Amino acid sequence: MTPFNRRQAIGLLGAAAATGLAAPAIAKNSKAVVGALSLTSHSGSFIAVERNYFAEAGLDVELKFFQAAQPMAVAIASGDVDFGVTAISGGLLSLAQKGAVKVIGGALSEEAGIDGQKILASDAAFQAGLTSPEALGGKRFGMTTAGSSFHYMGSKIAAAHGVEDLKFVPLQKVGAIIGALKSGQIDAWSIVPHIAKALAGSGAVHIIGDVADYLPDYQVTTVFTSAQNASSDRALVETFLSGFTRGVSDFNATMVEKSQGDAAIDEMVQLIHKYVYTDRPLEKAAPSIINGAMRINKGAAINVASVRDQLEWMQSAGLVDSAITLDTFLDTSYVDTIGA
Repeated sequence: MTPFNRRQAIGLLGAAAATGLAAPAIAKNSKAVVGALSLTSHSGSFIAVERNYFAEAGLDVELKFFQAAQPMAVAIASGDVDFGVTAISGGLLSLAQKGAVKVIGGALSEEAGIDGQKILASDAAFQAGLTSPEALGGKRFGMTTAGSSFHYMGSKIAAAHGVEDLKFVPLQKVGAIIGALKSGQIDAWSIVPHIAKALAGSGAVHIIGDVADYLPDYQVTTVFTSAQNASSDRALVETFLSGFTRGVSDFNATMVEKSQGDAAIDEMVQLIHKYVYTDRPLEKAAPSIINGAMRINKGAAINVASVRDQLEWMQSAGLVDSAITLDTFLDTSYVDTIGA
């Protein structure tokens, strides 16, 4: 597996700079671009925009959508995006090593008692015997890129069963992975529940396990910004986190704890539908949105133990430099820590 070495990290930065996107940190906290994926797990940002929590904190936010973690990390490094919410990737860690980005908080987490990410098998593989993760030997597992969260999850699941010959297939985009799984071009994958359950409902894919059984308390996604913002524009970062965490609180109370009642759930689903499953009518999108309600960390707290495990796995796999430490990419001065 090719590591994210110094040359590649410089190349990522150079490619971003070549687009003319590099920009100084925002000085007056008036505007910020926030990176997101069209997933229920990014609802903290969607809610903060729709309910004016960012605006009330003094920040005019524009959402910019991506289809994978690594391009978002490059956009943060270039200055095209100010804040991002996505999984830790090898590309992000290597950019952090170059002084470009910092993780400042946590977002989506696996939590006992809450339905989380699922392990999937294609129908062809299922019919051929892939009915549990123990049977992953020799199979093809989908991922966006090397060092992605999918790569991490698949490797950890395989290791738990002593599987040494799981084959990872990089397909760059989540949509491409879904297509490959449904058509049998890959055998297995792991993904958030609102996508997993919808795929399983089609009959072309089967759920064969839960990620939480292998990675309890997994810090699935994190909040990050440029290293310059984290070190030199504390007011901007705190303003963003103020609005974002209000959105997270609303999401958890309504969709995870279900303490606000059915009417609040219906209202929240309508809000999220503006950004997730927009190609479906609301009545068809609603069950998937509800099924995707995993916990987002209160106050953007970060699970340091989980993040450390992800770093150590990437280093053991030769995907990132062994010299990278938690301090290289993690700034814990903004939020509470978990499992440190």
